[in-house]
Amino acid sequence: MKFEGTQSYVATDDLKLAVNAAITLERPLLIKGEPGTGKTMLAEQLAESMGAKLITWHIKSTTKAHQGLYEYDAVSRLRDSQLGVDKVHDVRNYIKKGKLWEAFESEERAILLIDEIDKADIEFPNDLLQELDKMEFYVYETNETIKARQRPIIIITSNNEKELPDAFLRRCFFHYIAFPDRETMQRIVDVHYPGIKKELLSEAMDIFFDVRKVPGLKKKPSTSELVDWLKLLMADDIPEAVLRDRDPTKAIPPLYGALVKNEQDVQLLERLAFMTRRQNR
Repeated sequence: MKFEGTQSYVATDDLKLAVNAAITLERPLLIKGEPGTGKTMLAEQLAESMGAKLITWHIKSTTKAHQGLYEYDAVSRLRDSQLGVDKVHDVRNYIKKGKLWEAFESEERAILLIDEIDKADIEFPNDLLQELDKMEFYVYETNETIKARQRPIIIITSNNEKELPDAFLRRCFFHYIAFPDRETMQRIVDVHYPGIKKELLSEAMDIFFDVRKVPGLKKKPSTSELVDWLKLLMADDIPEAVLRDRDPTKAIPPLYGALVKNEQDVQLLERLAFMTRRQNR
């Protein structure tokens, strides 16, 4: 079964090719791209299209690789031994299974999403090399080896906050989700708002891509932010004429808080508006 996208997720030909290649090679698919380009949603939609279970492991700066395998609660076992609790004799009662263990023991092939792997310590990816390569790991407390019943499809996302180790990269199939062009963006918007007025969308897209072109912008607005902005424009019933005929000396678009997310970028747009006003005098 090949991934062809879904009704609620527009996948480019390159992305579909990458997903299917990773599945064929049985390699983790490493996805990079700007925030808001649908990296996390890819795993969700892949699971939906294949009718598979989705197991998500959200990575934080404090996350350690062993937490994806299992965690042994020695403190609770010591406390229970002091209280004379019966379950203390079985160490399995104090082992918490991680997301990899959950994916490995799944009867049917699961989708495992390791989300934002670059948030963790630089050694985190290397600590998972053997487990992701051999699809097994050893549990020292119970002297058993956990092997994957069905090799899961692994999607790994990264926002490029830090470089990943070469040894880890060699074991992955890589794909960078390029920012959508105008045609692809229109298809994405049509999925979310099929009834949107064409004139409103056209004017909003002009402004959106113009804002993205502003040099020196700290954070360019993303796909998800465009979708939010369009929702507000429709909710407030703002006519397309307001966007089309707006004063060019006012660089900040209406309801800009959905697009521009920090004060530096607001100030930059205001300075551009000021310069435009001076030039038009």
